[in-house]
Amino acid sequence: MIDSYKPTWLLEAIYHVTPEQLKKHHIKGILTDLDNTLIAWDNPHGTEELLNWLLAMQDAGIPVVVVSNNNEQRVAKALEKFDLDFVARALKPFSKGLKEGAKKLNLHPSELVMVGDQLMTDIKAANAAGMRSILVKPVVPTDSWKTKFNRWVEKKVMRKLKEKYPDMKWRRELT
Repeated sequence: MIDSYKPTWLLEAIYHVTPEQLKKHHIKGILTDLDNTLIAWDNPHGTEELLNWLLAMQDAGIPVVVVSNNNEQRVAKALEKFDLDFVARALKPFSKGLKEGAKKLNLHPSELVMVGDQLMTDIKAANAAGMRSILVKPVVPTDSWKTKFNRWVEKKVMRKLKEKYPDMKWRRELT
């Protein structure tokens, strides 16, 4: 049961994912969470670092699709300046939204990676969909009220994962 929460990789930030690393692992597309993964949950403007990262992915021909549990209006508003496709109301931790994202990209789950900041939703959904996953540290240390309970449970789950998998460490590149 604990393995359903195990990420493939732990990275300090989504910006550490490079096209070269993805190609090395035969990954052709990225599905990513929105809040506290791409942008701060309470500041939808993004950063220069995010814009540079998205441009690097675009230049490398690696499509990025946002898969969020938020409603369509919220996701569309947050992404309007980034020109990214998305799946709203993804129902993570279920695999429904990730399967929709894979279909949008016309890629097999083995060719995708899901990037997110929560074990309880993003990583569990990736594992349910048969995809590799990258857990990243949240962009900001605060969360919306909807996420606070998950964070509390997540600390306990992470402790158990690290006991079972002592090599699970935060890194700056996919290894």
